[in-house]
This record gives sequence, C-alpha cells and structure tokens, in this order.
Amino acid sequence: MDTTPPRRARWRAPLITACMLLALGLAGRWAWEQPFAVHARMLWTLSRMPAPTALPMPVEGVRARQVADTFGAPRGSERRHAGVDIFAKAGTPVRATTPGVVVAVRDRGLGGRQVWVLGPARERHYYAHLRDWAPGLKEGDIVAPGTLLGTVGNTGNARTTPPHLHYGVYAGDGARDPLPLLRATH
Repeated sequence: MDTTPPRRARWRAPLITACMLLALGLAGRWAWEQPFAVHARMLWTLSRMPAPTALPMPVEGVRARQVADTFGAPRGSERRHAGVDIFAKAGTPVRATTPGVVVAVRDRGLGGRQVWVLGPARERHYYAHLRDWAPGLKEGDIVAPGTLLGTVGNTGNARTTPPHLHYGVYAGDGARDPLPLLRATH
C-alpha cells in the first residue's frame, strides 16, 4: 500500500507556515510603527548610535573653558569625583546634551535632585544638585539635545557649596571624563 501523501498535501504545510510567518512579520512591522512602541524604537536607536565625541554645554551661558578639570579628584578617602562641576547662578537652565530617554528623576543621596538620561551607546548622563526639575519631566520622557531638564542648584551633598551642576557620563566600564567632550564642541 502506498503511504505517500497526495501531491497537494505535500506543499500545503510549508505554504501555511510561510503565510503565518508573513502575517507575523507584517503584524510585527505594524506594531513597531505604532505610538506605543516609541520607547522601544528610541532605545533601539540609542543602542545602535556611537558614543558622542563632543557634547554641548549642559548649563546655559557657560563656556567649556570656564569649567575646571576635577574629574578623578579625591572626594574624601573613599571616592573620587566622577564628573565635572559646572558653576552658575542658581536657577540657570540645565539642558540635555544628547538625545535619550529619562531613566530617573529623583531626590536622594549625594546628588540631591537629579536626572539620569540614557543616551547614545547606552551611556548614562547624570545631572545632579538641581534646584528644580523642568515642569512635568518624568521617567520615560524622550529628550533631544537642548531639552530643558532642570535648573542649577546645590542640593544633596552640595548644600554648603555655591550653586552648580555636577555632570557625569557613565559608560559600561564606569565613569568617563566629560570635560574633553564638552571642550571638543568649542
């Protein structure tokens, strides 16, 4: 007795599989383009971008040459300065240096009022000692370079210092000195 399936049955299963894969692909493409996927698209884009080689100044009205190179300076016996301090009048606008996604808006620890932005190459940009945050700023917001994040202050462990922004950049292997990046723009 011949157990070979009829000719029609041999191509039916692969055709159904191909049609299902095509339908899934089209549905995935449709979903990727929808507004609910904007964060996923942005995170994908940021992860594929290279780390910046130059950054604009995050504090309005300050030039890179005015910023002292304090990266790596001792801070007590336990830690080192993992960024730069950009001094300005209290309330001076602080703006995002890169495109990114706001991953934290909080008031705690050494940084006091702070904002963390996940930027290109998955580097995290840290804006600390803020007096205030930009109105309505929240975790999950997508920002462009120049987006207002807050204003210069002296919160956290900077309560007794003149107002300034502590700005840090963190890559997968730790803190990166932002001053050369800020100076490369000017």
